[in-house]
Amino acid sequence: MPNPFRDRLTGPPILADGGMGTLLYQRGIPFERSFDELNLSAGKIVLAVHQDYLRSGAELIETNTFGANRIRLAGFGHETKVREINYYGAKLAREAREIEGKPAFIAGSIGPLGKALMPIGDVSSDEAVAAFAEQAEGLLEGGVDVFIVETMASTAEVRAAVIAIRRITDLPIMTQMSFTESGATFVGETPQNAIAALNELPVDVIGVNCAIGPQMMADVLRVFAEMSNQPLSAMPNAGLPRMVDGRFMYPSAPVYFASFIPTFVALGVKIIGGCCGTTPEHIRAMAGALGQLTEPHSACEKSAQPSSTWILPVEPAEPPSYGLIDVAAQFAEQSAFAVQLGKTFLISIELDPPKGTNPKKIIEGARLFKRHGVDAVNVADSPMARVRMSATAAAAMITREVGIEPILHVTCRDRNLMGLQSDLIGAHALGIRHVLAITGDPPSVGDFPGASGVYDVDSIGLVKILARLNAGEDFAGSSIGAPTAFTIGVACNPTADDVAREIDRLQRKIDAGAHFAFTQPLYELEPLQQFFDRLGGKPIPIFLGLLPLMSYRHARFLHNEVPGITIPESHLLAMEKAGEHGAEVGVKLSKELLAEAQHLVDGVYLMPSFGRYETCLEVVKDLLVTRAVEQQRLPAFSIG
Repeated sequence: MPNPFRDRLTGPPILADGGMGTLLYQRGIPFERSFDELNLSAGKIVLAVHQDYLRSGAELIETNTFGANRIRLAGFGHETKVREINYYGAKLAREAREIEGKPAFIAGSIGPLGKALMPIGDVSSDEAVAAFAEQAEGLLEGGVDVFIVETMASTAEVRAAVIAIRRITDLPIMTQMSFTESGATFVGETPQNAIAALNELPVDVIGVNCAIGPQMMADVLRVFAEMSNQPLSAMPNAGLPRMVDGRFMYPSAPVYFASFIPTFVALGVKIIGGCCGTTPEHIRAMAGALGQLTEPHSACEKSAQPSSTWILPVEPAEPPSYGLIDVAAQFAEQSAFAVQLGKTFLISIELDPPKGTNPKKIIEGARLFKRHGVDAVNVADSPMARVRMSATAAAAMITREVGIEPILHVTCRDRNLMGLQSDLIGAHALGIRHVLAITGDPPSVGDFPGASGVYDVDSIGLVKILARLNAGEDFAGSSIGAPTAFTIGVACNPTADDVAREIDRLQRKIDAGAHFAFTQPLYELEPLQQFFDRLGGKPIPIFLGLLPLMSYRHARFLHNEVPGITIPESHLLAMEKAGEHGAEVGVKLSKELLAEAQHLVDGVYLMPSFGRYETCLEVVKDLLVTRAVEQQRLPAFSIG
């Protein structure tokens, strides 16, 4: 399955972040405290560090989980919190990425156990693998994009960590050894010994971090480059530390640090960052140096290039055009989505607006989908009652910058009857033509449980409002001038506990003026068939909702903790058996259901987990290739 990180390794160097511990220490956290536990007790501090590095230009940020294994955590009395600390470490990094709105990779940091393996120490290989697996499972559940096994002195310990990770996932793995001034690791392994062992492991990147500064690290990397064809990484310290007035200080200034960028690039280093003593200022200086050596590049821009194994670009990428254009005039006629509704099998993929003000990630995501031939993108309205950028603003930017048609989610939770109508009229003026009318999650489940839920109307009432606007009048019957041209979508749940009530509500939505419906995520065909039978057919076009499973833990969470989602026992067993290939099996299950259901439904609506857009594209790749061939946009070829 295509992987954006692996694809990105073929491009210019990736800039990673700098020291986490350094900044936590600078911000008043003493070394005597567990830095990893801060993910639970002081998440805002950790979040701010991630944000600072993203703002400095980092394209890869590491989770604050370096020592979050049961052996190290036992020293602080937190050995029972391994899963929580790692899960929230990944979650905080993802949240920072969403707030900043920048496409960046989340690397799950795994450091040494803190005790040596046999025969030097008393930790057996099985115990080491179990400890690393426990940590990796928490990081995987939290949604990391890549694992980084770092600051290792022993290749045997690296091997144990890699074995543990590979038992649960096929996500990319980076490995980094640490060498002292003597030229060997703390347990005496030379670069030559280390690289010989690392070359045998199923990893994507090998490299060096910590302990030494950039000059000595370059010497070690020369050995690595001579003895391996693997992509390399370099994350040196800011020189050797010294104690000044009770605080550790590192001598290497940002300018000096950045001066080694050409050296690292010449050695073939693909991931460049910093370790102890490095700060956002160091990363910013390195970003400037990399900018002079390479063309501007981002994770999403690279992943947006279609894989030659299955889809070729159907049109050139469109550069951003931030000037004002007459989007209302552009969409004066009925949209392509509305014209094709019920006639062509349509594909839409969901995008969540950012938690902050930067829309870059969703804009590039929309551009990625358009380039691959997706018909529309759903723009969610603060899902799970968590504060995000206005869905209307995000949809308008997507319309303006990308040209793909957005389906705007509108909830009844946050606006009264007057506000709903005002926002819908404004959305129409901005060129938005498709609305999914939903009631919305209550505030009690989100960031502001004490906030008031408005709910002047429910989703049925919202459909009536939209139908009135399409008739040229507001809900009170007053003229709004020219009528709107909204295509009205609604939600339905074939697996609802009370299917009779669900069918009744869907029929009332249709009677109110709904044009199409999206199902909740489904994982088997039978409930959908039974739903249609009880509904008496398919009165409006209906889209199959798919949310590809990423792992067994992900499947269990959705089944047990997310309302409206039911996962059959067969799928749970398949995901448990899949182990490291969970994401691959999850995509396979979604593809199989889509193939079974395609003759029953009018389209598919995909929801990516953890922002992994490539999984959704993988589910529909056969449809997109077939469509492109039929439209004579590329020659027929074997997908293989």
